[in-house]
Amino acid sequence: MGEYDSIEKFEPRFEKVKPPEEGERIKIVDGRLVIPDKPIVAYIEGDGIGPEIVTAARKVIDAAVEKAYGGKRKIVWWELYAGHKAMKIYGELLPQDTLNGIRYALVALKGPLETPVGGGYRSLNVAIRQALDLYANIRPVYYFGQPAPHCYAEHDNFVIFRENTEDLYAGIEWPADSPEAKKLREFLKKEFGIVLREDAGIGIKPISKFATQRLMRKALRWAIENGNKIVTIMHKGNIMKYTEGAFRQWAYEVAVTEFRDYVITEDELYTKYEGKLPEGKILVNDRIADNMLQQIITRPWDYEVIVAPNVNGDYISDEANALVGGIGMAAGMNSGDFISVAEPVHGTAPKYAGKDLANPTAEILSGTLLLKHVLGWKEAADLIHNAIKRAIKEKKVTQDLARHMPGVKPLRTSEYTEVLINYIKEEK
Repeated sequence: MGEYDSIEKFEPRFEKVKPPEEGERIKIVDGRLVIPDKPIVAYIEGDGIGPEIVTAARKVIDAAVEKAYGGKRKIVWWELYAGHKAMKIYGELLPQDTLNGIRYALVALKGPLETPVGGGYRSLNVAIRQALDLYANIRPVYYFGQPAPHCYAEHDNFVIFRENTEDLYAGIEWPADSPEAKKLREFLKKEFGIVLREDAGIGIKPISKFATQRLMRKALRWAIENGNKIVTIMHKGNIMKYTEGAFRQWAYEVAVTEFRDYVITEDELYTKYEGKLPEGKILVNDRIADNMLQQIITRPWDYEVIVAPNVNGDYISDEANALVGGIGMAAGMNSGDFISVAEPVHGTAPKYAGKDLANPTAEILSGTLLLKHVLGWKEAADLIHNAIKRAIKEKKVTQDLARHMPGVKPLRTSEYTEVLINYIKEEK
């Protein structure tokens, strides 16, 4: 985090934005967040469908907070800018104001940001995660009753902890015809006898003990706090022994040294406990990545919390969400030690932008992650979950779900938003 590597002592400097006067800043006291009744929460609308779905999410979240707490609590929203909107205001895609604002607020709701494929500027989503050291990409998968291709959809209830800062997504790569790639090919040949084709691009896959173990700590704490019974380490360590194999080893080390009172390993399950998980214990096991991609389809009840390196975590979270109907329902949250930025898994969907057609559910559910797991406002989060379940049951859905429900007329984004708000207001 550079000059702001101590977030507790961070005092912001802003050029074109300032925190709202009405709300209070979330504080860090003794290593924990202290949440006021009117916390300042930052938001970034993003690109494409972002403005529509973020607006919908804020309205639904506000309605749930009002219903749950009768005006005693309120989110004070603070807009920050990234992507095309930031370019118009600042002349750059990711201004320092935005990073400073998130560090100030500690909590943010973000819409999708455009990332060109095969060229152009680097992913802003990745840039935000790396700049703020948001090392854990947390992606729950949950079935709300929506049309789903999986015959075991009711058993699809996972949360995936994807490492966010390393692996191939660290962006350490060079095109085949670059001088850097040529230099690396020559170095590998001279020093190690490794011969690469001259037309080969090169990427580097770093996985460190430090990054692996802090991710595993966060996943185990989540499991303890939320009553999960199984934590599975996903890896391809049989092939990539010193990266993903090391990921497996380092994750186990955290489990058995720092969380010994809470966990048992799969080996211990059968050698000490006859295959029966003792009351109050968490089973920590591991699975080879390609096998696991199959097993969450064939036996999803065996998985609850999944801990994975960056690339594997991306693959399995998209596959898992496809099992329950697609990424229109896929929430996500990127977290560090103190900062959390919630965002949907899907992209900007530019063909739907400005047409009032997009499904805002993934953005809304991302907001509920902030409500429940950061702010601690579980009651408001539950109201939103119940409203979404009811909307699906009563077939009040947007076009992406309606096309799988014969005879159902799809709702517009704004109409669906109002349905959820009305359901929340009707809760007793």
